Amino acid sequence: MTEDRLLRLFQARDERALTAAAAQYGTLCRTIAYRILGDRQDAEECVNDVLMKLWNAIPPAEPRSLTAFVSGITRNLALDRLSASRAEKRGGGEAAAALDELAPYLKSEEDLEAHADVIALQEAMERFLRSLPKEQRMVFLSRYYSMQPIAEIAKAHATTTGRVKMILKRTKEKLRVYLKEEGFL
Repeated sequence: MTEDRLLRLFQARDERALTAAAAQYGTLCRTIAYRILGDRQDAEECVNDVLMKLWNAIPPAEPRSLTAFVSGITRNLALDRLSASRAEKRGGGEAAAALDELAPYLKSEEDLEAHADVIALQEAMERFLRSLPKEQRMVFLSRYYSMQPIAEIAKAHATTTGRVKMILKRTKEKLRVYLKEEGFL
């Protein structure tokens, strides 16, 4: 089923939208949630929460990309669940490791929110990501958005883990410089 058709089902409040969304996005949601939570049962519960959140969000939300919308909801719900359960040791530590790697580039002497609200930072990050070459952007998002292990990213991009680490290191440094230029650091 196309995204447009599925979106129309949600907007019409047709319950078939839930079944179609589960079939179309269930695997994606489970994968994202499992990478963050590290527990299949928690990931499955997260998928159910995503479907409920979709049902409640559309309408009024009218996402341009349902895949991106579903991915974002899944990621946010999984991160919320991870925070709530304080399960840093679960999931092989990939979520905690990825966030720890990125943390030094986002910290500053002053509180980040004193300089800009969350929306301004999000817009700056989107501009930064659009400025990157495709491979760098995909590697960065795979690690810090999808929380994929470095070895898995290397396999997906047919390269070595060393090269992925170097891309991430250089991209994080570019991000630090960019955020500093934009006044966030």
